[in-house]
Amino acid sequence: MNQMKNIVILGATGSIGTQSLEVIEEQKGFRAFALSAHSNIELLEAQIRAFRPVYAAVTDEEKAKELKIKIADTDTKVLSGVEGACEIASHPEADTVITGIVGIAGLRPTLAAVEAGKRIGLANKETLVTAGDIVMAKAKETGSEIIPVDSEHSAIFQSLAARVNKENYETEISRIILTASGGPFFGKTKEELENITVAEALNHPNWSMGAKITVDSASLMNKGLEILEAKQLFSVPMDKISVLVHRQSIVHSMVEFADNAVIAQLGTPDMKLPIQYAMTYPERLPMEGNKLDLTQKPLTFDLPDPDTFRCLALAIEAGNTGGSMTTVLNGANEAAVSLFLDGKIGYTDIVKNIRREMETHQVIANPALEEILAIEAEVYKRLAK
Repeated sequence: MNQMKNIVILGATGSIGTQSLEVIEEQKGFRAFALSAHSNIELLEAQIRAFRPVYAAVTDEEKAKELKIKIADTDTKVLSGVEGACEIASHPEADTVITGIVGIAGLRPTLAAVEAGKRIGLANKETLVTAGDIVMAKAKETGSEIIPVDSEHSAIFQSLAARVNKENYETEISRIILTASGGPFFGKTKEELENITVAEALNHPNWSMGAKITVDSASLMNKGLEILEAKQLFSVPMDKISVLVHRQSIVHSMVEFADNAVIAQLGTPDMKLPIQYAMTYPERLPMEGNKLDLTQKPLTFDLPDPDTFRCLALAIEAGNTGGSMTTVLNGANEAAVSLFLDGKIGYTDIVKNIRREMETHQVIANPALEEILAIEAEVYKRLAK
């Protein structure tokens, strides 16, 4: 890489954002051009002082005012609101936009980057779950490259490099196999899940992630959302995507081809690898960190239990229904997980809330962006009461 690349990080204070900055610091071929956060201006201030970005965007407008005062002695320009995040995501000088914002809050800035034809390091799966048809069509129109950062989708992306015919999925690909760690509750019964605490749900055996995605991993909703994301990213039907529980999180996902060959991507549970790959693709650069040692533990695979982990089954149902149902699934899950983390509902109430919203929703076959955002907001508000 001969030229410094300008990187915009949406959600810089979250897990993906902080690890993206570690990659930038280690590789030296990238510049943190712009950073965004919602309200964690204490960490954002520290990041600004360390990386000296040209822009910082804070979607909480009051916090943006506070940040302006805090960093008045720097050259970083502070933007505010969702509009500010969209502005840095679509900036003419931006080369790659890492979308690490959690939830549907990442949709508008990600779409702004796509409309501007940017390379996207996509870590915000909700963007494609709720508005995949719109986003992927716009990417095709503008030439925006969407490189997945989720470890599973990055593994699929890398495995698909083995294809000869880059367009003909129908004849070359038999199925995509997403691997799931199973979270902290693998093997438990429905009865054992009744009294799960927040601390237990956040105790993931392999990965260090934000609270929302960790709870999603525990419920297997995260895997359900990844099925919906894979459908959009790789243009495959729902019935060509399956899930295997792989407790060691070494095989990040696999692709089975028409000749029965299965190609997988393996590595230690470290998000910095897919983050770096999204920045450097198609090149690979040396990376610090633990190398994979396959002699340390056996690799095992099991089928998931959709009867006990109903969130996975509901996500598949929403994907098969299509239209606005995936938005309802996502909105209900975001609201229910938030309520659970706040101690207002029990763990098993998450799936009950999602099911109720799906059962009462009148599906819109091809929702527009404003309809998607309105449905999400309505579902979230109703459950948050």
